[in-house]
Amino acid sequence: MKYLYATAATLVAAGTAMSTAQAQSIKLKPVAEARLRYEHADQEGLATEKSDALTIRARAGLIATSGGLSATVIGQGNLAVVDKYFDGLNGAATRPIVADPENIALYIAQLQYKTKMVTLTGGRQRIALDDERFIGNVAFRNNGQTFDAMRMELTPAKGLKLDVSYAWSVRTIWGFQGKGARQQAVSGDNIFANLSYVTPVGTLTGFAYLVDQDEAPMQAYRLSSQTYGVRLAGTQPLSKAAKLSYQLSYARQADHHANPNDYSADYWLADATLDVKGWKLNAGYEVLGASSGAPFTSFQTPLGTNFKFQGWADKFLTTPGNGIRDLYVGGGYGWKQLGPLSAVALQVAWHRFDSDRLDQHYGDEINLIASAKVKKTALSVRYAKYDAKTMATDTQKLWLQADWAY
Repeated sequence: MKYLYATAATLVAAGTAMSTAQAQSIKLKPVAEARLRYEHADQEGLATEKSDALTIRARAGLIATSGGLSATVIGQGNLAVVDKYFDGLNGAATRPIVADPENIALYIAQLQYKTKMVTLTGGRQRIALDDERFIGNVAFRNNGQTFDAMRMELTPAKGLKLDVSYAWSVRTIWGFQGKGARQQAVSGDNIFANLSYVTPVGTLTGFAYLVDQDEAPMQAYRLSSQTYGVRLAGTQPLSKAAKLSYQLSYARQADHHANPNDYSADYWLADATLDVKGWKLNAGYEVLGASSGAPFTSFQTPLGTNFKFQGWADKFLTTPGNGIRDLYVGGGYGWKQLGPLSAVALQVAWHRFDSDRLDQHYGDEINLIASAKVKKTALSVRYAKYDAKTMATDTQKLWLQADWAY
């Protein structure tokens, strides 16, 4: 709580300074966003196998800027127009979960100071590092994930960047009604350090993420971890019409702070995408390993944007005790303009999920998406089908979504 008071005091002091000494040069920018989404889930093995959720999410706020100093305040609310679903906190747990509980909250409340060399941000803020596998905003869910944190981004030389954050609270997707294992906020001394350098073959990044989950449910303690790793991400032109993008990553994770387990586990990622005249082909292999220590422990990413990985059916938001290996291939085609639509894209991906140990085939999944933009509105139709073998149950999900931003 003392950190919240300190941040609030800083925001008030800075706001007072801006409103007095620099009142004539302050620029105000309104923030307005809206999302309408229908989500349908059909999951075998539940008493009521279907869920239907029609939700409206709105955000509004203001950014005040004066020179290199800015203050941002954004509020958000999520309303369920059709609530025939289990949101993780309310509704019948006999239905499939749709993790968008109704909510009203202060989404962003930050003060930022920015120069060519350094950016300092304090308060409630978004933090999304690299591909968001370990630290992310979970933007797909209506309530998002933000951090009460102090962050420094330092660029001492061209191509070199140091990004360090200290977060004392994680504001989760569960909103103000959060409870039990799904808390509104999870406190702890979290440290995210990221050092990157741009090389001729891509951006090379070394990272250290110390996750401290201090809430009462034992599940939270078990997610405290220390992760150290390296990542290379780059793009190389192959011709005037073709380019190759790639990602390579390795990390090692072990128990941290109050975690009662003594474990260590590895993470691997190899991913490549070929773009040729509107066509896109992608393939990759991701491993969240099983522990070499305590039984049934594995590499976990509790603060990542996990919806982006291992299929949209959300069967592996928490890594199984025997780890997971995800082999995936996909492709698609895009048009810059198609009638009144811009940025039109069709994509498909297939996943095969296996355990990291004990040779189990968990299941397979197919993902489909069609997306486009109409002026300031982004439209998408998304579908996921999970075919269970030895993990979870057969599940189908469908999303119809429209996002508008001012």
